[in-house]
Amino acid sequence: MPTHHEIPAVPDTTILGYFDATLPPVLTVESGDTVTLHAHPAGGSRSLHPDPARVPAGYRAALAAHEPGIGPHFVTGPVHVRGAMPGDVLQVDILDLTLTQDWGFVSILPLLGTLPDEFTEYETIHPDIDLHRNVAVLPWGTELPLEPFFGVLAVAPPAEWGRVTTPVPRRFGGNMDNKELRAGTTLYLPVFNEGAGFYAGDGHAVQGDGEVCITALETALQGRFRLTVRKDLGYVWPFAETPTDLMSIGLHESLDEAMRQAVREMVARLCERTSLTRNQAYMLCSLAGNLRITQTVDGNKGVHMLMPKSALPEERS
Repeated sequence: MPTHHEIPAVPDTTILGYFDATLPPVLTVESGDTVTLHAHPAGGSRSLHPDPARVPAGYRAALAAHEPGIGPHFVTGPVHVRGAMPGDVLQVDILDLTLTQDWGFVSILPLLGTLPDEFTEYETIHPDIDLHRNVAVLPWGTELPLEPFFGVLAVAPPAEWGRVTTPVPRRFGGNMDNKELRAGTTLYLPVFNEGAGFYAGDGHAVQGDGEVCITALETALQGRFRLTVRKDLGYVWPFAETPTDLMSIGLHESLDEAMRQAVREMVARLCERTSLTRNQAYMLCSLAGNLRITQTVDGNKGVHMLMPKSALPEERS
């Protein structure tokens, strides 16, 4: 029977700013087990709420325990999944996401964002998160429905890459900042190391496609995941599936190339899952696929395509 595990966000289970295939696991699980994982917000001390009483003690302890890293994100992990080997795929079922803090922050920061030369009056705001009403309350009065997700979902990068900074999403996942990766979605990540090395972090309460100013509403988050080793898929890039859509994910410093990758990956997956020819899959992408800009601020930009499952012919048996 699958076992459930829990990982608190304490100094021994968290990393600040990087991924590294040589790190020892904080937990070892069997394929099919579930894990509840807790994560601190990104940002660090400069983004703390001005009222010290509203900053959780555990968050302060993590900031004190970790020297500033090469990236701004706290990530919790890695989780070793027995049986995972290079060339496999880790299936990450996102079962539940729960916000655990009553505030977040949004920032305009130097040299970052989509329009860094046009927004040089740097500012950080701290919207309230009303968990009872399920809204974020912005300082000017606007209320936005909460749609939590983890900005960072990853496996360990290839060992030969060494220590890799968190901000830039790559083949192993990472800081994809994809708001579709919410509860009910399944993410597939290619595995590069024995045990996979699963990480999560960078909690977001709400974000628009694009994340144009550099941040979402950054906050603390916990998630419950089912981690399953798949030896039958062979994906070499992240791919996902929502209850209603297939989702290909393109990542590249060029937005055009990220878009091409998202289309290319969707065509490949459609051909694998259905009897469509490559030409037919390409035409279906033009008729029913929906390209969206994931984010434009993380070094490698993101484009994802959503393909409604209702548009698919019968899948291969």
